Amino acid sequence: MLEGKRINLRIIEKDDLEILHQWMNDIRFVGEFSFTRQRSMSEIQKSFSEYSPDIGSFMVEKKDGTKIGVFHHFISKLFSDLVEIGYTIIPDKQGNGYCTEAVEIIVDYLFILKDIHRIQALTFEENIASERVLEKNGFKKEGVIRNIGYSGGKIRNGVLYSIIREEWDGPRILTNVRMD
Repeated sequence: MLEGKRINLRIIEKDDLEILHQWMNDIRFVGEFSFTRQRSMSEIQKSFSEYSPDIGSFMVEKKDGTKIGVFHHFISKLFSDLVEIGYTIIPDKQGNGYCTEAVEIIVDYLFILKDIHRIQALTFEENIASERVLEKNGFKKEGVIRNIGYSGGKIRNGVLYSIIREEWDGPRILTNVRMD
């Protein structure tokens, strides 16, 4: 478990699949700016069975155990020292800094414990809240990717953000994790 100040990130377990199924099929959760689509329970179970060390899927929980979102990271198929992240917080908990803290935790975790050079995230151009989350965590806007995909019934541009190890200021939340 990765412990933050107000939230924890723990690896998704089989018992979480039902809530994930509910969330993945709730338009309020996936939202207007999501890269995800509705998924059946069998698709979610299949994804769960295919998790590997290269894919990290975490449940975001408040300190009292309330499940409030999901966080994923995966290693690039082309570059083994590049990790991409993605996240979603349930609508009634958005705007409270939970996502910002989750990104802060995962950046610390990845740079401390994994042999990676770069973390990147892709968001839709209109998703200002997600852009703010990334910028608060030291990610730099690299550019716009035109016509990246459909969401909300229209074609959208994406925005690529990244942080590289040399730009990272060291652990901000996971300060008691050792690198040896």
